[in-house]
Amino acid sequence: MEETKELVKDYWNAASCGEDLYLKGDDERSQFVNQMNTRYALEPYILPFAAFEQSKGKTVLEIGVGLGADHQRFAEAGARLYGIDLTERAVAHTRHRLQLFNLSAELQTADAENLPFQNNQFDWVYSWGVIHHSPNTATAIAEIFRVLKPGGLAKIMIYNKHSMIGYMLWLRYALMTGKPFTGLKKIYSTYLESPGTKAYTPTEARFLFQAFDGVSIDTVLTHGDLLTSQAGQRHKGALLSLARKLYPRFIIRKIFPKSGLFMLVSAQKPK
Repeated sequence: MEETKELVKDYWNAASCGEDLYLKGDDERSQFVNQMNTRYALEPYILPFAAFEQSKGKTVLEIGVGLGADHQRFAEAGARLYGIDLTERAVAHTRHRLQLFNLSAELQTADAENLPFQNNQFDWVYSWGVIHHSPNTATAIAEIFRVLKPGGLAKIMIYNKHSMIGYMLWLRYALMTGKPFTGLKKIYSTYLESPGTKAYTPTEARFLFQAFDGVSIDTVLTHGDLLTSQAGQRHKGALLSLARKLYPRFIIRKIFPKSGLFMLVSAQKPK
């Protein structure tokens, strides 16, 4: 398991959340502004889910700061802010970003499965697309529960197993290679982002968050599910370019609106 964690760390240290795609501009501030604008244009559902403006005065922990766009929004909203990431690269990006905008947060490299914080410390714990990369996601969720105050809120995005992205990866790496009995678990672990990446059904997610109250789960179609962007660090080529031109987006939106990769989980620690 520690070996897998090192592979995950190496993968994200190579390029924090698509920095090669998004950090473009004449100067560093404009690069980060462009990255933020692109992020929320591609993933507009982040804004109502994260509810940054409601974090003012709250003690907030973000697990997996990445390039720091969401972290910046929490800081601007007036949260008492802490952030961790498994990679030094992400922490350095985010720390520099906040300095450029005269913002502050307590940032450090740390492991989601062993959070370096006290019990009952945070009002909110937020994490967007991170803990499904951890070898033991259930342990990471137990840690989130531990560090939340009674009545505290967890806002966590994890991957949805039965997604269009999962099915497309299965077509490409299972059916088209003569291995049709390859399961989605293997597909996600091997072909979607860092080694060992996991995805869950809503039922499995409810089990993971069973210690919490008021668990709310929603799934959204992403730019990846709809092939509307060039985002992604692993999958390129002529076949994908052709698929983007022929893809039946209207049908997918109409018939499979819940078959998106992103599963948005809100859950409260019992008071």
